Amino acid sequence: MKTKHDVFAHIDDHGASYKAISRYIGANPELGNKEFMAAAKITEELERQGFRVERGVLGLETAFIGTYDSERPGPVAAFLCEYDALPDVGHACGHHLICMMSLAAGAALKSVVDATGGSIRIYGTPAEETNGAKVTMAAAGLFDDCDFALMAHPYYKFEKSGSSLAMDAIQFEFFGQTAHAAASPHEGVNALDAVLQLFNSINAMRQQTRPDARIHGIIDNGGTAPNVIPGYASAKFYARSASRTYTNELTEKLKRCAEGAALQTGCTLKRNMYELSYDELRTNETLSNAFTANLLEAGIPEHDITTGVDHGSLDLGNVSLRCPAIHPYVKIVEERYLLHTVEFRDAAMTERALERMIFGAKMLAATAYDVVTTPKLLAGIKSEFEQTNASV
Repeated sequence: MKTKHDVFAHIDDHGASYKAISRYIGANPELGNKEFMAAAKITEELERQGFRVERGVLGLETAFIGTYDSERPGPVAAFLCEYDALPDVGHACGHHLICMMSLAAGAALKSVVDATGGSIRIYGTPAEETNGAKVTMAAAGLFDDCDFALMAHPYYKFEKSGSSLAMDAIQFEFFGQTAHAAASPHEGVNALDAVLQLFNSINAMRQQTRPDARIHGIIDNGGTAPNVIPGYASAKFYARSASRTYTNELTEKLKRCAEGAALQTGCTLKRNMYELSYDELRTNETLSNAFTANLLEAGIPEHDITTGVDHGSLDLGNVSLRCPAIHPYVKIVEERYLLHTVEFRDAAMTERALERMIFGAKMLAATAYDVVTTPKLLAGIKSEFEQTNASV
């Protein structure tokens, strides 16, 4: 049977192609659900490597699933690709590296599953930064029969898969009555006052929220001119916490604050969820430990691998409620460049970063290899997943 070294050799043999595709995606940033060039490049490579590709999954134009089935019994291994960019700063979150780590790892595992049994799925998941497709895919049950799911994120250090915050994105719109602010202010109903009252109510509420709560918002429409009483105003908020249950509570409290603001000012209220809701990431520690063991085996010192923390919200959280999943961070730069910055974007396009992308792919592939060739490890992963879900 082929070994891990054969898996690594497969990645090295295709390394030049993986780097070229990553550079292309990095140089042509596309926003969520508009990643047409990226999706085309990735799916072309998947087909070239013998995967059967379904495009436009669930009606999402840039979503795809690449599948390879050994036609022998065995686990279903899932690798997740992200490839959307950010407004203004492009690939400052390194998604052009994420997608190629997953593709390379999945293709490398393909070289052994004919012997081990099982199947491989490489999911193309658009719009992680906004309306994450993993939410839609998870709700449709597309991960329910996966035995484990893997992806890795570029960063300035190695970090174990940790947690993420569940999140709701809610917009409040207030409708009042315009009037001349100097000549007839008494004829107006000030929608901006309702928004300001909403912010005051939420700020007062913060004292009674748990430490893991995060509530942050903006006024996205506050009127058009200072001499016109605003008849319309709106605000957008994110409510986050360490669990879906408590995030639901926060969102309900925000709604009550908005209802109170509307009542106090005489406005009419309308609310809507302007992005999909994300659940918290529940890292499968057994699977995470297998990834860490491969880092150590590759020569990464234990003291250089930090404990996982939350970095905000991830749509992978919704996947982790459906199957065992991890989201570790792989060091690609020496400097402490933070995600979503121009500095990180530029560093993530260097040859150094591309080499670390190849390394990250090898670590994902090695972890998947361990799972599909070690029944006891797979059993432990599934047992932990079942226990975690039963206790939540």
